[in-house]
Amino acid sequence: MYPDLSYFFHDLLGSSRDNWTSVFKTYGLFLVMAILLAAWLLWKDLLRREAEGQFPPLRVAVLANARASWQDYLFNALFGFFVGFKLLYALLHFGELQADAAGLIFSTKGSWAGGLLGLLAALGAFWLAERKKQAAGPPRQAWAERLPHHAVGDITIIAAVSGVVGAKIFDILERLPEFFDDPLGVFFSGSGLAIYGGLIGGFIGVALGLRRRQIAILPFGDALAPGLMAAYGLGRLGCHFSGDGDWGVTAAPQPDGWFLPDWLWSYNYPHNILREGIPIDGCSDIYCMQLAQGVYPTSIYEAIMAFSLAAGLWWVRKPLQKIPGQLFALYLLLNGLERWVIEKIRVNQRYDFALGLTQAEIIALSISLTGLLLWLWLRQKNRA
Repeated sequence: MYPDLSYFFHDLLGSSRDNWTSVFKTYGLFLVMAILLAAWLLWKDLLRREAEGQFPPLRVAVLANARASWQDYLFNALFGFFVGFKLLYALLHFGELQADAAGLIFSTKGSWAGGLLGLLAALGAFWLAERKKQAAGPPRQAWAERLPHHAVGDITIIAAVSGVVGAKIFDILERLPEFFDDPLGVFFSGSGLAIYGGLIGGFIGVALGLRRRQIAILPFGDALAPGLMAAYGLGRLGCHFSGDGDWGVTAAPQPDGWFLPDWLWSYNYPHNILREGIPIDGCSDIYCMQLAQGVYPTSIYEAIMAFSLAAGLWWVRKPLQKIPGQLFALYLLLNGLERWVIEKIRVNQRYDFALGLTQAEIIALSISLTGLLLWLWLRQKNRA
């Protein structure tokens, strides 16, 4: 397992573990790659749909060479303060950054001096950019055509932020006793991000962003569906390679005739990021634990299923384009079914009041049912 890049470079180049490259956490890198993958696939399909006339251009009035508002200055000041506040503290407390980079970022720890320097630097850079804009001439009215692919960058940021917030909220719901004991500590910790919370939070954020930009939600959801499924698969690979606990129950004895690699049946996740299990002999690094018994590597199974489903959604995206929303409905149905299947061998808390179901199973069933009802409603609405 590779909790961070230092463990990867150790296996690849023989360099020491827990060096400065340990600040780059494996799961975080895979999460960034997953977001970029989804955005790229979305952009490609939006271009195709726009060329085929599914998204007519929206003609809007814009103010070219517009002057910045006080809100722009405030945003840049706050952003610069946050970067400086965290960066200088991280440099002065590198050990904390190595041990838990996400936890440090989401915590209230920081350097006020660094924050002040960051604020001044951000305001200075923004002011210089404004001076350059003013030298180009006065503001003037203009018209521009807006298409959905122009908004991919903004929508990606909205999805990332609202997804993290949703993931954190759903994680807190599973850890209410801990949250009541230490609300700020649990909320601002870097650990614990529930995937379905991220999906729901991201959906709400994106829907509001699309409405504000006057972009049709259903066809946009169709264009997004294959990328979402592919990003889910890439994220699950991040779970596996970091050993973040998204593994299965103790694996049964390997059946006769098994011809695939042993680790595909049972794996003990050495150097897992949770540091769970028993010590690894001869290891003196930060992450020196492995599970006492092999478990099903369910994150690998999910990645395989997600990539296969993403390829299928990409394959049928053109035939299903006649009825906007149909592809997104199919995505919801398949997403829930995939998670429902894998939950049978995953480690998760089960609720007695919900017939022994896990939180993920309840949400998976709800998502699949939503997808099925949306599919039937769209078919009924567009029977002609």
